[in-house]
Amino acid sequence: MLVHVLPAINATLNGTSGVLLVIAYVLIRRKNIRLHRRFMIAACSTSALFLCGYVLNHWLRHGVVTHFTAQGIVRPVYFSILISHTILAIIILPLVIITLRYGLRMSVRSHRAIARWTFPIWMYVSVTGVLVYFFLYQWFPSSR
Repeated sequence: MLVHVLPAINATLNGTSGVLLVIAYVLIRRKNIRLHRRFMIAACSTSALFLCGYVLNHWLRHGVVTHFTAQGIVRPVYFSILISHTILAIIILPLVIITLRYGLRMSVRSHRAIARWTFPIWMYVSVTGVLVYFFLYQWFPSSR
């Protein structure tokens, strides 16, 4: 059933977005603007697909939240990651849109200024999104 595979698909999309971001970063450091642009559009597309899958997953599950049931030191570690991930995931959406807009318009100075913030936050959100998936569904799955 779709509800059971969506978390894995979403984690894959999140991880793919992170890989595309790293490649785009390397490309821009090498001054390859054309390929950098393509990889950034791919990263945005992958993240947009993730967001659609995330919303769909919660809609199909009628807003049910997956509970983290593990105990011990792992619990505060998980919630620290989850809380920081969630806050930064909310912040990153407008940052990505603004950064992409400046980049597509070749407003280089403005693009660079905001991309310095967007890139590390987006990377953190991508990596921690995958970690949240592993915590919830692989390492400490709920028995519910």
